[in-house]
Amino acid sequence: MSNAPEATRAVVTPLRVAIALCLVAPFVALLWVGSYARKDPALAGIPFFYWYQMLWVLVSAVLTMTAYRLWQRDRRTAGTPRAAGPASAATAEDGGAVK
Repeated sequence: MSNAPEATRAVVTPLRVAIALCLVAPFVALLWVGSYARKDPALAGIPFFYWYQMLWVLVSAVLTMTAYRLWQRDRRTAGTPRAAGPASAATAEDGGAVK
């Protein structure tokens, strides 16, 4: 027998799909330059090309925060413990007792 940890397969859940969409949406929106490479409609005299990109800075921040919160929820529901420091880790030397 080996002491190597078992490899676990990643499971695709609807929550993880939502996380991926939150992270991919800004890339798709901004890499498709032909969709926003124009001057009109202007907003306060700023051409569409510029304010569209600046709007995506804010939208990207919100989507990234949403993806992070969804990831935290996924970790809690999966039962994966958070990284524990050395003070709370059970070791073989102390019989597995938690300090």
